[in-house]
Amino acid sequence: MTLKRKVHAIAAAATVVLLATFWSSTLISELFLSSVAVTAVKQGIAYGVLALVLAMAATGATGFSMGGKGKLPLLAAKRKRMPFIAINGLVILIPSALFLASRATAGVFDARFYAVQVLELLVGGINLTLIGLNVRDGLRLSSRRRQAMKPNAQIPREI
Repeated sequence: MTLKRKVHAIAAAATVVLLATFWSSTLISELFLSSVAVTAVKQGIAYGVLALVLAMAATGATGFSMGGKGKLPLLAAKRKRMPFIAINGLVILIPSALFLASRATAGVFDARFYAVQVLELLVGGINLTLIGLNVRDGLRLSSRRRQAMKPNAQIPREI
């Protein structure tokens, strides 16, 4: 495995782990824990946003670099999902995380807080799903590549 592929795999895994951690810790703290715990989670997420942005940027940059101008349907599907993932993150998730951290720190748990919280959970779930689909397709591409490198290999056809 090349360094670029290793960086891509590590960055993608970090992205998934961070998003899943943010999403699940938000849900658990909101449903079962105190407002102090919700505040701690919101502050932690606000600090973790930088790591998430870096992981997503590394994933995207290495992915686009490895994919080149390839025309495989799996690559096309991954490319099609990426703008939605990026826009959701930049326009909704990051501002929501900062807004919620600010409100939680101030002890303001009003209707606006919970409306943004619901939006953040919905869009975060959508992004997790889209990223999961990209991971699935990336693993399929990787498997296809390994098959092609074997002597006398039959490359599986796309379904």
